[in-house]
Amino acid sequence: MTTANPFLNLDYEPALESLGDDYFDRVVAAEFPQHILRFRNDDVLQQIGLDPHQVSETDFIEAFGQFQAREPLLAQRYHGYQFGEYNPWLGDGRGFLYGQIRGVDNELYDFGTKGSGTTPHSRSADGRLTLKGGIREILASEALHHLGVRTSRCLSLIETGEALWRGDEPSPTRSSVMVRFSKSHIRFGTFERLYALKRPDLIQKLLNHVIEIYYPHLNNQTDKYRQFYTELVKRTAELAAQWMSVGFCHAVLNTDNMSITGESFDYGPYAFIETLDLNFTAAYFDYFKRYRYSNQPSMCKWNLEMLKRPLSAILSEEDMQESLDNFDQWYHSTYRQRMLQKLGLNGEQCDAIDTHTTDQLLTLTLSFLQKTQMGYHAFFAELRLQCNDLWRTDAGHILAESQLMAEYLAELGPWQQAYAKLLQHEENIETVQQRLQTYAPYTVITRPQIEAVWAPIAAEDNWQPFYELLKDLQNP
Repeated sequence: MTTANPFLNLDYEPALESLGDDYFDRVVAAEFPQHILRFRNDDVLQQIGLDPHQVSETDFIEAFGQFQAREPLLAQRYHGYQFGEYNPWLGDGRGFLYGQIRGVDNELYDFGTKGSGTTPHSRSADGRLTLKGGIREILASEALHHLGVRTSRCLSLIETGEALWRGDEPSPTRSSVMVRFSKSHIRFGTFERLYALKRPDLIQKLLNHVIEIYYPHLNNQTDKYRQFYTELVKRTAELAAQWMSVGFCHAVLNTDNMSITGESFDYGPYAFIETLDLNFTAAYFDYFKRYRYSNQPSMCKWNLEMLKRPLSAILSEEDMQESLDNFDQWYHSTYRQRMLQKLGLNGEQCDAIDTHTTDQLLTLTLSFLQKTQMGYHAFFAELRLQCNDLWRTDAGHILAESQLMAEYLAELGPWQQAYAKLLQHEENIETVQQRLQTYAPYTVITRPQIEAVWAPIAAEDNWQPFYELLKDLQNP
């Protein structure tokens, strides 16, 4: 049957399906009483070669609300360490792999659903997603993407007309189905399940698939397995540094929420910190603060440590440990560069010219933010707002006109001196201002902001504040 719907005419590839039924279950999507398109990501459409003007609201609903003419739908199987305890009762419980396609960059991407109905892994849950949960993931993924953090993105959100009951939201609450766009939904936990089943053959088959599809530059290398693990360690270390620099707390860094491509995804009760509180914990159920803000790098490293177990069927423990030992170096290097960018500076140039002053500036910046507990994002946004050419010639001018910083200026003397010294190495102040515009956004989503856009949706179906916030996040 031919159709004019561009989503149904895409050239889908059976990459995961080709591995066989040991890795997934074939499922059927739920039928919903209502379909209202609430969000569409035209930026993603262009990434897969579609002209947004040629894609209608009906096209989205037919493909990603009614799931017309798309088979097979695959719910992936996986296990995972959840808050440090191994859980074999996991898997895609409210979503599935809708399809895999090539982007205009020739990379393979997944369309993965969330809230599309029950699967064999749903246990006693209803397989649905709350509308508020979908909104939260859109805001997180778009904010992170536009801040230069590797992340999945949301392609669409469709309200589905059911009343859901949840313990962490006022109920009944509204339902939705979301489509996530990402490099891969294969997780650390996908390998951990095969290890628990004592199937080294399936581990190697999956690893060959991962390298062939997502690390193709390693395909012809004699030590491709070792290089894969090394590159995954590096990607994960860099990702943790990206989160930390933008003040993002993922909240639930279980191994089933860690992507094999080093990409952020599966956002639950995440939060952006408001101040530099190292003990900030986003998940209310994280009673022992395992995934607190400051612990994210070490938790990512621990998850990589756990991944060594299934990979030990193919790789030597010594080789993997040698790679993992580089995690801290890669993390600190990336974090350092990104924090210097938030200050408007060229990190590589700073290190080449004056490492001592660079170290001093970063230490003083973090110490000041932690000691004063002033707004983490507000501090960098104020640099962006106030930055001018006088700062390069007289340290006393730095933030001197800022009303926000007035009460703190007495404490900033050494910081001003270090900052001015590094600014002198910049070719011009316009370059500094340009970096601040990129890395020091005015708008960062905090929980009060999310509640502020959700309240009018819940009360009067007013989506305008949500779309306005989204526009600000997409233009940092």
